[in-house]
Amino acid sequence: MISADHVSVEVEGLRRQFKTKSAPVVALDGVSLKVGEGEIFGVLGPNGAGKTTMIRILSTLLMPSGGSAKVMGFDVEHEAEKVRRVINMASGAEKAGYDFISAKRNLWFFSQLYGIPGEVAEKRIGDLSERLGLTKYLDRKFYALSTGYRQRATIARAFVNDPRVVFLDEPTIGLDVMTARSIREFLQTEAKTHGRTIMLATHNMAEVEAICDRVAIIDKGKIIAEGTPEDLKRSLGAPALVMEVSPPPKDLEMLRQVAGVKGFTSSADEERGLSTVQVVVENDSAANGASAAMATAGYRVVASWRKEATLEEVFVALVGSGFKEREEEGGP
Repeated sequence: MISADHVSVEVEGLRRQFKTKSAPVVALDGVSLKVGEGEIFGVLGPNGAGKTTMIRILSTLLMPSGGSAKVMGFDVEHEAEKVRRVINMASGAEKAGYDFISAKRNLWFFSQLYGIPGEVAEKRIGDLSERLGLTKYLDRKFYALSTGYRQRATIARAFVNDPRVVFLDEPTIGLDVMTARSIREFLQTEAKTHGRTIMLATHNMAEVEAICDRVAIIDKGKIIAEGTPEDLKRSLGAPALVMEVSPPPKDLEMLRQVAGVKGFTSSADEERGLSTVQVVVENDSAANGASAAMATAGYRVVASWRKEATLEEVFVALVGSGFKEREEEGGP
């Protein structure tokens, strides 16, 4: 339980509805949560779940249709200017700088928008660049930087004003493993050493498991589970069943009929002519039943094993399908 004195972000019954030509679309449907000081809080869900809408509201870029949201005690709708003084944000999908000036001049420009004194700005830019491995590239034009170094500069920009709360939307999307890891390590240090609150919207489960203290899983504008990654995974009980199946099945509806099967996901390997089917089960009996159902339906189970649950499998257990399948169904 987070004490009232240490709440950085507080959302109560938050709603956001968009008007369209055909019918209104509800992107957020009564979301409530609290995030504490120095906490890395993940908002995990498929594309279209409402993650980005929430970040945009909390960073004052979008007004809510209902409910309330406060950041460091300031209401995002009625005290937007006060909110902006204590936050910053970054997105892995945005065009994060001006192409024909250097990375350093980009960071300097953004520091001056916050009115940071020159000497303080220089020191802060140098420190952030050193910690993010950007120092050697500061004098390069922004357009000449690789995707990874542009994103390092984007992350540096999000911390240049010494914010108390930072909102990040898919900050490591499309990055190589080493760059993503260095950014995650930087975020952990900022939260634990400097007490910053970091709210991370992503569909990257590995990222959430690696750095988040708590996570909310969101789907179709609603939070369907919240807790630490370990607590959410433990809630499933039995380890998941993974089967390699030949030929790749067109339909897995037979699994829904098996007692104790909570849901499933699948991915095809066209080169091998197989599908990997992951089944969330309540117990060993359900796992045996799922294997038997595949065989009865005419599929050959080439290999099978049990593995520790993932956060996506928590999602599967709650809604019956995985992120990919949910995205294909469509959402807000």
